[in-house]
Amino acid sequence: MSKAAELRELLTRPAVSRIVGARDPLTARMVEEAGFDGVWVSSFELSATRALPDLGLLTMTECLDAAALIDGATVLPSLVDCDTGFGAAINLVRVVRLCEAAGIAGICVEDKVFPKRNSYLDGGQVLEDPDVFAQRVEAAVRSRRDPDFTVVARCEALIAGAGMDEALRRAHHYVDAGADAVLVHSKRREPDEIVEFLRRWCRRAPVVVVPTTYYRWSLAEAQDAGVSLVIYANQALRACVLAVRTVLSEIHLRGDAATAEDSIAPVKEVFALTRTAEWEEWGA
Repeated sequence: MSKAAELRELLTRPAVSRIVGARDPLTARMVEEAGFDGVWVSSFELSATRALPDLGLLTMTECLDAAALIDGATVLPSLVDCDTGFGAAINLVRVVRLCEAAGIAGICVEDKVFPKRNSYLDGGQVLEDPDVFAQRVEAAVRSRRDPDFTVVARCEALIAGAGMDEALRRAHHYVDAGADAVLVHSKRREPDEIVEFLRRWCRRAPVVVVPTTYYRWSLAEAQDAGVSLVIYANQALRACVLAVRTVLSEIHLRGDAATAEDSIAPVKEVFALTRTAEWEEWGA
């Protein structure tokens, strides 16, 4: 089964699927090792890795080059976060063709104007005209060569404060344009907006959610509500920031790395993740 077919199966199977954000190939390999279903190539994480804010600053080349490396490090399918699509419909067509050529399973594009702002930033969330965005979705779908390649339309109406009716109107419009699934986003502390959306959506197409703020919502509750795919979008990056800061502060304060040793992975674990033994066989 191709990775594109695997991702499509994850979106359509009865059980809810789970994918995790990765910013580099090593993180993707740890996602695979942990037993998740796929990788989310997160624009937030890719931006942060470059010490850049998540404000639409990544270029198409930066995003897709990173996505190809990440995807190549794991057997899991990758869904690539393409922000607003790097331009007009014609640019999104090129994104689809480059992703398909690299063996990437699918893309997600959001309905905000360029340059987008991270959804968790206060204010300044400007939505794209839904007809214009639907045209981009239609172009992406029509241009794919592999019918299994997935196009996810991300609806930011709840993030922008446009209301539930507008979120549903947009989501239906994007599915009419050919989107294989919709990602509906909310930054409330509880999943009430998502639950209402799913109740009124009536499972017309697969729904993807990102429970960053409503993190106590269980997988079972998400499945009962009608979610197809859950993305843990940035937990790996945030874990890394906290762990690295803690260890480096301890080394700096103590003047040695003795106590830090209990908080970090043995070098042998890094050898295992990078499959050093397999590579050494080629040089034997």
